[in-house]
Amino acid sequence: MTTPAISVPRPDAGFGDGPGHGGFGGLLRAEWTKFRSVRGWVIGMIVAALLTIFLGVFVAANASVGCQINGGPPKSGKACLPYVPHGPGGEVVTDSFYFVHQPLTGNGSITVRVAGLTGKRADLSGGPVPAGNGGLVPGLVAWAKAGIMIKQSTHQGSAYAAMMVTGGHGVRMQYNFTGDIAGMPGAVSAAHPRWLRLTRAGDTITGYDSADGTHWAQVGKIGLSGLPATVQVGMFATSPNYVVSQNSFGGSSNNIGPSQATGVFDHVRLTGGASGDTWTGTAVGGGGPAGAPPPGIGGGGPSGGPGPGGQGQAPYTRAGGTFTVTGSGDIAPVTPGPGGGLPTVTIEQTLVGAFVGLIAIVVVAAMFFTSEYRRGLIRTTLAATPRRGAVLAAKALVIAAVAFVTGLIAAVISIAVGVPKLENQGQVLLTAPVLTEVRVIVGTAAMVALVAVVAVCLGAILRRSAIAITAAVLLVVMPFLLTVLNVVPASVGDWLLRLTPAAGLAIEQSIPRYSQVSTVISPIQGSYPLTPYAGFGVLCLWAAGAVALALVMLRRRDA
Repeated sequence: MTTPAISVPRPDAGFGDGPGHGGFGGLLRAEWTKFRSVRGWVIGMIVAALLTIFLGVFVAANASVGCQINGGPPKSGKACLPYVPHGPGGEVVTDSFYFVHQPLTGNGSITVRVAGLTGKRADLSGGPVPAGNGGLVPGLVAWAKAGIMIKQSTHQGSAYAAMMVTGGHGVRMQYNFTGDIAGMPGAVSAAHPRWLRLTRAGDTITGYDSADGTHWAQVGKIGLSGLPATVQVGMFATSPNYVVSQNSFGGSSNNIGPSQATGVFDHVRLTGGASGDTWTGTAVGGGGPAGAPPPGIGGGGPSGGPGPGGQGQAPYTRAGGTFTVTGSGDIAPVTPGPGGGLPTVTIEQTLVGAFVGLIAIVVVAAMFFTSEYRRGLIRTTLAATPRRGAVLAAKALVIAAVAFVTGLIAAVISIAVGVPKLENQGQVLLTAPVLTEVRVIVGTAAMVALVAVVAVCLGAILRRSAIAITAAVLLVVMPFLLTVLNVVPASVGDWLLRLTPAAGLAIEQSIPRYSQVSTVISPIQGSYPLTPYAGFGVLCLWAAGAVALALVMLRRRDA
């Protein structure tokens, strides 16, 4: 980029630092005048915004979903989507499990002993498994679940609270899809059973666990506002898809297959307004055993009779006071990544072009300082304003403000144009609260501004445009690319996104990393190893360090 000569205002024109010279405000105005007087720098910022917008919209326009249902005509976009349940908080959820239940009117409780939890999963050793394949091998996935539940109704997405044992995370109390409280650790077996209890008192549900059925510990107490007088109470089992991820240079692949969990329950006891010993089996969301056609609502027979199952296995059986329940699916919020069963998208995926726009921004920001060294104008600037810290601060503030506005405009347009395109293409938008969306947009602009500050400080430290630009790209952009393209091992990429300025991109995450959902770290899908503010904090530390080092170098070296 060719930089024309820059005209530096005289000290008496408000560039100075003393009385009558306009102080720091005059210095800011002078630096802004420098910036806008160089056409190449202004064009560079416009290019950065256009790159961000273009790449985001381009990705959205090429994310079409196609399908052909039961040999019918090919379809695309929204026509391919199944029913998408939403939880009480409005989030997209998976609500698929087998439920052996009966009505509970008013207050009451359910107590059971879980004497076993076993599972099966798809055999992915030979590659992907065709949809509906019934060939399962023994294996229990970590978030396989079996336990007891009080649920508003058998409608998908309705409010619930559950106590459960899991394949690899001990006893948990979960509620309304996003809530998760840890209970007793360890696996369940006939030798080491777990006792579970749920009680209802109005809208308050309390969960307990015990190792012996005598000594009980409260796991959690939560409120499910608006519960009707009559709810459903009973035992359930479910197990999420089994996923095997493989990283290779330039990309990654995920093999996905079904799994199922089988829970064994005895010592079942109900108190309060339950109807007695009449149980109904329901495959909520088609959550019967894996490999079977979805049985639909009421898949189990009345009074405990078995419904249709996969591989000849009934969803539940009863022998005296012992219930065996088998189900598949999950009860959890849907998050980006494999295994969710839906083509999902988040608002930050339309900001995928931000890292490309950053390249143009660091070029401009670095040259904002190095151009004065190259043309010898830094002597005039420092003669007009001897306080070198003030010069550095003025340049950093001007470039940060320009970059912030550029990033803000680009983020707003990318999301406003890209998200509707993605939804029209058949992608399911994982919604976020309004304040979270504001944080994503403003945070993206702030991240861009801080990167510009780092670049301008590198210009002050290194003095040469090519070296400063290269250093900025290596620090900020390269870690992201190395991780996304799997050039480095996943563990190395994880640390790059924790320790380098690229950690600041985490501010764009709109969907939390829920403890009860297995998440694959994938920046391209909006999933980072650090939380949004932790990642942004790392970038702030880099910016502060760059400013401090640049100030030291400016004061110690001759112009």
